[in-house]
Amino acid sequence: MSNDATQEPSNPMKTKDVIDMMLGGGRSGTVDIETLIKEVQKRVWSSLKKGYEYDYFRDDSDKFLREHVSSKVKMIIVYVDLVGSTQMTLELPTEKLAIIISSFSQEMGFIIRHHKGYVLKFVGDAVIGYFVAQEDPLVAADNAVNCAKSMISVIERGINPILNEYDYPDLRVKIGMDFGENTIVRYGGDELNSHVDILGPGMSIAAKITSLAKPNQILVGEDVYEKLHPVLKQSFKEAEGLGQWNYRDRETGKIYRVYAYVG
Repeated sequence: MSNDATQEPSNPMKTKDVIDMMLGGGRSGTVDIETLIKEVQKRVWSSLKKGYEYDYFRDDSDKFLREHVSSKVKMIIVYVDLVGSTQMTLELPTEKLAIIISSFSQEMGFIIRHHKGYVLKFVGDAVIGYFVAQEDPLVAADNAVNCAKSMISVIERGINPILNEYDYPDLRVKIGMDFGENTIVRYGGDELNSHVDILGPGMSIAAKITSLAKPNQILVGEDVYEKLHPVLKQSFKEAEGLGQWNYRDRETGKIYRVYAYVG
């Protein structure tokens, strides 16, 4: 479909207004998925049509990490990896590619915040988030999985229909997550400005699990699966066809199981 046929959404809201609405003025706001999808479409449409730029992305991750430097924190790490970005770089104009990748990354970041998680960083075409599970790992696990489900819904029903208006390819993602105790490190002595990051098995295993996922598939490690609410747990089954996956649980010595979301 040509660009001329696209109708501009009425009264697009500013990014910060939408996020304030989503968060309800804090980190506990609730917005139904239909409203979320509509607002995503307004922002993505404006980005592609007008070169609209998102407001500076902010969340409380940096503050949280700096307050817990040199500490071990239980958390669920979530990797969101965009599929086929290499091919996109060959097919799309540079400026459009930049808009699509930027819009994708920030929309995924907004969804992480909406589900009470933190955005660790944007890495090229991937987004890494985390959900603190120090006090209530069961809630953190449910939030992380619901976040992943919302991401795929927003991509399939929100972002892709807008991209299709411009004859751009659909976006697809691989999402993987794992639970673990990770160490927060600061690279340098400057408490305010030195780079902070997360190290630990949860980070590395989440990355490996993500690499096993199929497009638009959610995979979770066994430690996440076991913490899910029984109703949500019924939406998963043990993943099959994982090739050379041979990671073993450090406590049991058995192959660490991976579960796939099947709806």
